[in-house]
Amino acid sequence: MSSTSRASRRIRVLVIDDSASVRETMASLLSEDPEIEVIGTAGDPYAAARRMQTDIPDVITLDLEMPRMDGLTFLGRLMEQHPLPVIICSSLAEEGSDVAMQAIEAGAVDVIAKPKVGTRQFLMESGIAIRDAVKAAAQTDVQRLRRLRQMVPTEKLTADAVLPPASVAGGVKVTTDKVVCIGASTGGTDALRVLLTALPADCPGIVIVQHMPEHFTRAFANRLDGLCAIRVKEAENGDPVLRGQALIAPGNHHTLLRRNGARYSVEVRDGPLVSRHRPSVDVLFRSASRCAGSNALGVLLTGMGDDGARGMLEMYQAGAHTIAEDEKSCIVYGMPKEAVKLGAVTESLSLSAIPAAIMRLSAGSSRPHHG
Repeated sequence: MSSTSRASRRIRVLVIDDSASVRETMASLLSEDPEIEVIGTAGDPYAAARRMQTDIPDVITLDLEMPRMDGLTFLGRLMEQHPLPVIICSSLAEEGSDVAMQAIEAGAVDVIAKPKVGTRQFLMESGIAIRDAVKAAAQTDVQRLRRLRQMVPTEKLTADAVLPPASVAGGVKVTTDKVVCIGASTGGTDALRVLLTALPADCPGIVIVQHMPEHFTRAFANRLDGLCAIRVKEAENGDPVLRGQALIAPGNHHTLLRRNGARYSVEVRDGPLVSRHRPSVDVLFRSASRCAGSNALGVLLTGMGDDGARGMLEMYQAGAHTIAEDEKSCIVYGMPKEAVKLGAVTESLSLSAIPAAIMRLSAGSSRPHHG
């Protein structure tokens, strides 16, 4: 569907969950947004399939644990027969279950935690996350996402398989290593796999904010760690930023870069939603601008909204080299587009070109770009 026709009507959503109370809560939270229309709910995939014979939604929210047919099986069949943007909304996501990770690999656009009846603040934040996920999913090119997933290796690579040694050898040693800060949202789980698996074991230290539910980031980091030549782990407060390692901000916690002498570490802390997110890319990028300045490299990948754009501008103004994923390779060209509009981007590159750029720039071969 074109953006013009999509803009002319509301995003039509089908909610699939075996709990009547969850279906009611989801429908209520989604219906608060005038741009979203809940066209129906279903207690299991069979009821959903009957509904979809006459009414095809724009986006599906799908539970994983259901009677008669589990969500993962339904997702697989849907992607084979009629690919649609699907958001996994499950308690398994909150628990960091490997099943939720399998759902992403099977074709789901995003994973969010199932809303629970609780405080007004909790429901407000759940509603923001769910509505934003639906809007991002509605903009997702499912076929492009499937092609991107085909680029992801299924076994651990050595550095030579992707970047020849000549591209990283001979760099002049600097007194302090470069530090790379990366932000991503919708489509980012796949983009990060493509990017990180292409990096050699001696790449500069990396800190990542990927919008994800609490606990799910650990399962994601563990999965990447098994694929990459570098080490990948969920960040913990005080973790050092080391060469050959990527730290992923834990869901529901902001992660900041800190500097002690010539060494960097991360601070993991609580706080309010920033740019509608926790963790927020803006928070990470601002901290990088303040403690790393021109020694930092900022990368903004696929995602809806503007989280990271203002923070990237601060990095750029502090002398950092900044890279935005280009429109052609983005699953959702939102966050990078906003950074470009602000004049915060040194260069826009395709996803496949970003790993080599990281190695080139960390070797000190970049040219100054600020007058």
